[in-house]
Amino acid sequence: MKRFLERFYVAVIFIFLYAPIVTLIVLSFNNSRTRAKWGGFTFKWYSSLLQNHTIMDALYNTLLIALISALAATIIGTITCIALNRMQSKTKAVLLGITNIPMLNADIVTGISLMLLFISFGFRFGFNTILLAHITFNIPYVILNVMPKFKQLNPNTFEAALDLGASPVYAFFKVVFPDILPGILSGFLMAFTMSLDDFIITHFTKGAGIDTISTKVYTEVKKGIKPEMYALSTIIFITVFVLLLIINAAPVKKKKQGELQ
Repeated sequence: MKRFLERFYVAVIFIFLYAPIVTLIVLSFNNSRTRAKWGGFTFKWYSSLLQNHTIMDALYNTLLIALISALAATIIGTITCIALNRMQSKTKAVLLGITNIPMLNADIVTGISLMLLFISFGFRFGFNTILLAHITFNIPYVILNVMPKFKQLNPNTFEAALDLGASPVYAFFKVVFPDILPGILSGFLMAFTMSLDDFIITHFTKGAGIDTISTKVYTEVKKGIKPEMYALSTIIFITVFVLLLIINAAPVKKKKQGELQ
C-alpha cells in the first residue's frame, strides 16, 4: 500500500508538470485555430511557422542574444572567479555575497534598474541594451557554477607547474583549466537557459521594433496566440528533451565501456 501511494504521488506530480506541455503539443497538430475544437490532424502550423517572418525574427533574436550573452558572461564570470580565488577570505566572502544579490533580487527590480541606467547614459533601446542586460544578470550564475570548482583545486599543482618552468598562462590552461571546465560548461548552459527564458528584464530594456520569443508571446496574448507559437514551443521542447537524453546517455555509455575494459 505504501509503495502504491508513493507511485501514485509521483504520477500525480508528473501529470501536473507535463499535462500542459502535452496539451500544447496536441494543439500544435490541431487543424482548427480554436483550442476548444479538434479540427483534425495537420502539419500546416509547422510549415506556416517557417513562413511567419515576425516569429522567425523573434526566434533569431532570442537565440543570438542568448548565445552572445552566455559566452560573454562565461568569460567575465570565469575571470572574476580567478580574481576572487586570489583574494583574502574576508574580502572574497563579501564580494561573493554582493554577487549573490542579483540572483536573489526580483527580476522586475533588476529590469527597471537597468532601464533607468540605460536612460541616464542616453542609450538607444534595442538589441544592444537587451544584450548588455542579459550579460549583466547572467554573470552571477556563471560565478555560482565556476567558483566551487576552484575550491576543489589543489593549489600545489599550479605552483609545481610554475616551478617546472611553465609560464602562468600556460600553467593555467594546462593545469587549472581542465579541472574547472565542467563548471564553465555548466555556467554557460545555465546562462544560456536564463537568457533564453527571460521576459521581465527583456521587456524593460528592449526598444520598439525588436522582439524575443517571450515578448512576442506576451504581445500575442492580448489578441490571441497564433497556432504557430504552439508549433515553435513543441520544437523547442523536443529539442531540449533530445539534448537531455544525449547528455544523460553519454556518461552511462562511458561507464559501460569502462566496465567492459
